[in-house]
Amino acid sequence: MSDIQTITPEEIRDRLRKGEKLNLIDVREDEEVSEGMIPGAKHIPLGHLPERHSEIERNGEIILVCRSGNRSRRAYDFLQASGFQGLKNMTGGMLEWDKL
Repeated sequence: MSDIQTITPEEIRDRLRKGEKLNLIDVREDEEVSEGMIPGAKHIPLGHLPERHSEIERNGEIILVCRSGNRSRRAYDFLQASGFQGLKNMTGGMLEWDKL
């Protein structure tokens, strides 16, 4: 398993506040996303990635988000194996984001 690139919720929040457009992919389930997601994130549930990964913008950084960081790690591994570059996993997931 290769080293995984990570980004903290604080880094994401600070970059969004500066007006950066981030490529955020939220891999949680519909009922989790209905409780809120990071502004601008694209929702693709983990189980749908195999047929929907073509919807992900491949230029630059791709930040993966889930509830705690576990499913986004699986998404990271899948996308990396599919040839995606610039992947980052948000540490702590939405549990940490909600504490900000």
